[in-house]
Amino acid sequence: MDRLNWDGTPASTDAETAQASNPYLLPYTDEVKAATDHLYERVKHVVTPMEWPQKAALIHAINTLKAEKNAVILAHNYMTADIFHCVGDLMGDSLALARMAAESDADVIVQAGVHFMAETAKVLAPEKTVLIPDMEAGCSLASSITGEDVRRIKAAYPGVPVVTYVNTSADVKAECDMCCTSSNAVQVVESLNSDTVILLPDQYLAKNVAAQTDVKILTWAGSCEVHEQFTTEDVQDLRDAHPGVVIITHPESPLEVVQAADFAGSTAAMADWARNSGAKKAVLLTECSMSDNVAVEVPEIEFIRPCNLCPHMKKITLENIYDALRFDQHEVHVDADVIEGARASVQAMLDLPKPAAPASFDPACQEKPVDIVTV
Repeated sequence: MDRLNWDGTPASTDAETAQASNPYLLPYTDEVKAATDHLYERVKHVVTPMEWPQKAALIHAINTLKAEKNAVILAHNYMTADIFHCVGDLMGDSLALARMAAESDADVIVQAGVHFMAETAKVLAPEKTVLIPDMEAGCSLASSITGEDVRRIKAAYPGVPVVTYVNTSADVKAECDMCCTSSNAVQVVESLNSDTVILLPDQYLAKNVAAQTDVKILTWAGSCEVHEQFTTEDVQDLRDAHPGVVIITHPESPLEVVQAADFAGSTAAMADWARNSGAKKAVLLTECSMSDNVAVEVPEIEFIRPCNLCPHMKKITLENIYDALRFDQHEVHVDADVIEGARASVQAMLDLPKPAAPASFDPACQEKPVDIVTV
């Protein structure tokens, strides 16, 4: 017999009471189990069997909503493994995600990443609805510069081409001549046929690019709070503690860290190199979750994980992805005139010949002078 309240109405079960207090505590049914068992194989190295039923129910609900709303989730390499491997439809670095989103047939794009990435998706796919699960998911590098800063820089350095790293807001992109990624930054700088180029806003990427080209580079005092923390002491400590380890880093790190590593490149290049390196033991000297995600593809590599967390990336969770899809909330808007300028900047980059493989940064490079502009 069903339990009744004092007034004769049906009493809530323990499960119903729990779900009422936590709307993300969804039932782990046979249907959920059948739909998600294969996904657990991808993440069992980082998600315990005790955690999985609750995550699986939420993952199944998200994947069901995606189908109902013709939505896709763009999952950046720095997302946690449950997001990256279990609900992500398009996975990769920020620009690759935006390009794939523009080419997809989806009506709705959910950006599992940070705000500038969602803006870039909107710039390349203005007719689509773009959602970000948490509007506070920002970026220390993107927030270091504004469109107004770029206008002042251009006034102070008339005629000097201005390149912006893709990790910037749409209004910054709209003010620049061309965008670049960490993978093609050297190619972009050299394509402008100028003896001097202003490369914004990452001072470390600029110094790494300067070491790879004869073009004189001017830059801005921006940086990524994750990558700037790595030091040559970290690299040496890892080599001492793990003999034979391969060190893979990102060009948003200081030049001396790139010089001390075995390989340096964009997130796509780092993952590609790890897959083909033949290494038995490796460190991805970047945001924590990337090692978890690459480990799924190359289980033969033992990944050492002395990484740094990005507090902005970690604002994106299964729970707020679920809410974004349920309530169509946190839509990203970009003014039409900004879209036009930003798209021109991105398109100028896309029009360059695409390299056969993501470019790397030579650890044997020599430091060259790089001036930081002030306006």
